[in-house]
Amino acid sequence: MQTFDYLIVGQGIAGTSVAWHLHWANKKILIIDDPQLPCSTRVAAGIFNPVTGRKLVKTWLADELFPYAKSFYQRIERSLETTFYHPMEMYRPFRNEAEKERYLSLAKEESHQPYISTAQTDYPSSELIHAPLDGITIKQAGWVDLPNFLDQSRNYFEKLGSYLPAHFSTQDLTVADDGVLWQNLRFGAVINCMGVGAEQEKLFNWLPFNPVKGQIIDCFMPGYDLNTIVNQGIFILPQSEEMVRVGATYSWHDLDWNTSQEGRAYLDDKLRKLVKRPYKIIAQQAGIRPSSKDRRPFVGRHPQHERIYILNGLGTKGVTLAPYFAGQLTKMLLFDEELHPDVNINRYFSLYSNPGSM
Repeated sequence: MQTFDYLIVGQGIAGTSVAWHLHWANKKILIIDDPQLPCSTRVAAGIFNPVTGRKLVKTWLADELFPYAKSFYQRIERSLETTFYHPMEMYRPFRNEAEKERYLSLAKEESHQPYISTAQTDYPSSELIHAPLDGITIKQAGWVDLPNFLDQSRNYFEKLGSYLPAHFSTQDLTVADDGVLWQNLRFGAVINCMGVGAEQEKLFNWLPFNPVKGQIIDCFMPGYDLNTIVNQGIFILPQSEEMVRVGATYSWHDLDWNTSQEGRAYLDDKLRKLVKRPYKIIAQQAGIRPSSKDRRPFVGRHPQHERIYILNGLGTKGVTLAPYFAGQLTKMLLFDEELHPDVNINRYFSLYSNPGSM
């Protein structure tokens, strides 16, 4: 019987991040992923932003997450001789004088200073976007080309014999004293990185998932040549020449993978108020983000089965959360190091009431 150290279920951003960490630790891994299932990572714009929301809240653990993510992606880029990590400033136009005063005051706070520039820009006279009151520039932002990241990583692991397209079900697992069996293969442990699919599996369906549907549109916008992410209620992410990606919507209802006219109209309305150029919507996509009730990832060991682990619930910030907590999970697996208490699933062990079930 062929044996591996770890079975990684799912090749979204969580599973791929875990795979790289364990690969660097010289562990024998097998990633399985069902190509027939939709993947939220492939729909996501991949934006990372250290200061978010209308209140300019500093992203949780930004001082640790952002340097770690940069190092992680650039190490893989060097290994694969490709590029998918794109640092890019983000410009946030002021909506009104009150917002301008509030944002400029926040920018003076010591915790925000590494991430915000209040220097005057040329945007008030821009022929591309509406910014009559100017705005602030967010530093250490950017985006990751997630489909490219996933495809390049999959190709790499496939060549190593570490990737297999396959359907997964908890019912196919047999947990023994000396390992976990799946499809006549033996593993030291299994790591569930299935995204929203995990809430349907018995092993982790007791965790308080709170999935969020999001939609984005791709637009052809002649003459638009800003090499900056613009954010004012929606984001405008430059792609190839005169192409932009715009998003995103948030919905906790109608949780399917279908685009809607309502979502399209919402983004279209917001975009028309922000840009001065005509554009044409040429594509629309929808995805379901695997979020959690407390907006913190699910990481750790199953309360009953010591060979079953999870990395999930990354929500809207998986680009920076996945590398960092894949690193923490790897240290837990290899050295039994403690996880950050805010993400350790033991915070929800009181919800687990199915002893003996698989």
